[in-house]
Amino acid sequence: QEQLVESGGGLVQPGGSLRLACVASGSSLAFYTIGWFRQAPGKEREGVAWISSIGFVYYANSVKGRFPISRDDATNTVSLQMHDLKPEATALCYCAANRAGGCVGCRDGMDYWGKGTLVSVSA
Repeated sequence: QEQLVESGGGLVQPGGSLRLACVASGSSLAFYTIGWFRQAPGKEREGVAWISSIGFVYYANSVKGRFPISRDDATNTVSLQMHDLKPEATALCYCAANRAGGCVGCRDGMDYWGKGTLVSVSA
């Protein structure tokens, strides 16, 4: 069972930036698709960004150009850099993995999920 641990959440002012990290303990992430998701209060969980095992990236329209995703297989880490954060970005943010390397842009096909890190955007 793969374990994913998110970090980097916190309180930031509107327009600010945060960098989230997803670290795996167990297998190498090198062959997995990794996605970042978020769930705002009272809303469904939604996908934000994905990166495949070969570096193909896909973004939700709401974050294109502001939330680049990257991976470092040497450290088993996938990062999400979030710029120009808005109050509506307040959410519990999760990373998830698809072990077959698929499910880029999807949610229900992810095999492993972390417990999340909280991002709060407020003045």
